[in-house]
Amino acid sequence: MITPINFPLPLDSYPASSSAGLLEVLLARIQAEPFNLVATVIFLLAITHTFLAGKIQHWAHVVEERHACKLRNRTPRSDTNDDGQPDEVSFQGQALHFLGEIEAVFGLWAIVLAGALVGFKGGDTAINYIAHQVNYTEAMFVVVVMAIAATRPVLTLAERALRGVAALGRGKPVAWWCSILVLAPLLGSFITEPAAMTIAALMLAYQFYELQPSTRLKYATLALLFVNISVGGTLTHFAAPPVLMVAGPWKWGTGFMLTHFGWKAALGIVAATGFTFACFRTELLALKSNAGPRKKSTVVASIPSWVTLAHLVFLGFVVWMAHYPVLFVGAFLFFVAFMQATAHHQTKLDLRAPILVGFFLAGLVVHGGLQGWWIEPVLKSLGEVPVFFGATILTAFNDNAAITFLATLVPGFTDGMKYAVVAGAVTGGGLTVIANAPNPAGQTILKRYFPEGVAPLQLFVWALPPTIIMGLCFMLL
Repeated sequence: MITPINFPLPLDSYPASSSAGLLEVLLARIQAEPFNLVATVIFLLAITHTFLAGKIQHWAHVVEERHACKLRNRTPRSDTNDDGQPDEVSFQGQALHFLGEIEAVFGLWAIVLAGALVGFKGGDTAINYIAHQVNYTEAMFVVVVMAIAATRPVLTLAERALRGVAALGRGKPVAWWCSILVLAPLLGSFITEPAAMTIAALMLAYQFYELQPSTRLKYATLALLFVNISVGGTLTHFAAPPVLMVAGPWKWGTGFMLTHFGWKAALGIVAATGFTFACFRTELLALKSNAGPRKKSTVVASIPSWVTLAHLVFLGFVVWMAHYPVLFVGAFLFFVAFMQATAHHQTKLDLRAPILVGFFLAGLVVHGGLQGWWIEPVLKSLGEVPVFFGATILTAFNDNAAITFLATLVPGFTDGMKYAVVAGAVTGGGLTVIANAPNPAGQTILKRYFPEGVAPLQLFVWALPPTIIMGLCFMLL
């Protein structure tokens, strides 16, 4: 039995001084708890690692090519299989591939953080923090909701709905592109953002990315998807992680969200999508003729309605029980049994992508739980407009749900500042892969269309225009 340990220090336990500046406050908190600095340095190293992931993947490809070349030139060639391909693999290449997986980054650095905790605080403190203090509910929820949302019946239903809208544009790739990027994010307000991200990314994969668009358009589309999903869940109070964190403490219901955020988010999504379309109008309109025949959709619409209804019931129950892991994980086990019983109407349940995303988020919350010492005073020191920009910028370096959660701990927040911090958090949710919980899900599904991996800097640059448009909608309307 691990004895409860007062770590990390509660934010209200730090010495307070109304006359102290931000730098003085931060230095005082480091002095009160020196491990604050250690945890933040490790966190910054993890963030730096995410920006280097694409380069590491490139090194992995180079190492594997050199290894394969050596094997081909080796004699006698007893190390090849029946197809003449080398059986041996490069350990160095595989290790670099793993280090270049963005989904693995925060988990790897969580191991470093755990080692530092053991060294500075002892094993009991490390176990207590990682096993008892950190809340992994969101990571587990994303795994379950991604797995259910990616099943054949759910995708078939989503495709039918989007096909009806795309038919207004005669089913052309540009019509699919517009309908997916506008409607799927708004759907996230009802089926949750992780589910909407999963459906939108899978639909974009075979309705758009299979057409081999330019690299610029690939990045612009991925960035737009992240930004739209981040704000698309604000029509209700239960679908977007950053809104969930404040809905209870601040007593924000669906009516409040719809009138203060939802309609602005919808306008922003349409405006940002329209802007991106205008920038790539020629390429989008020519996609079909340039790419040749499109691959046939892998989703076949020959599923009994009762099977689809059952999937929706399972999905709805999981969303309803999003805060209760025992219940939604239990429901998922029943769902797996149902899939087995109706296997002739299903595709194979693929858990690789959901588990990778869950691992990413679990690592992120382990780090994020030790960053409140500096995020809280930064937010507290700002006014309404600065807090909007501060939340937007901070979101790029930490999950936006963590930003809004810490905001609920700041005493004296006015209604205007509450609005500003949530608006800023959802606005900046597309700037990086770590900015919004569903982003890793979308990247995991679509990364095969980026041979060298998704470059964080490119994603950031292409996310800036839609982010600015969303910010203007939230601050000026």
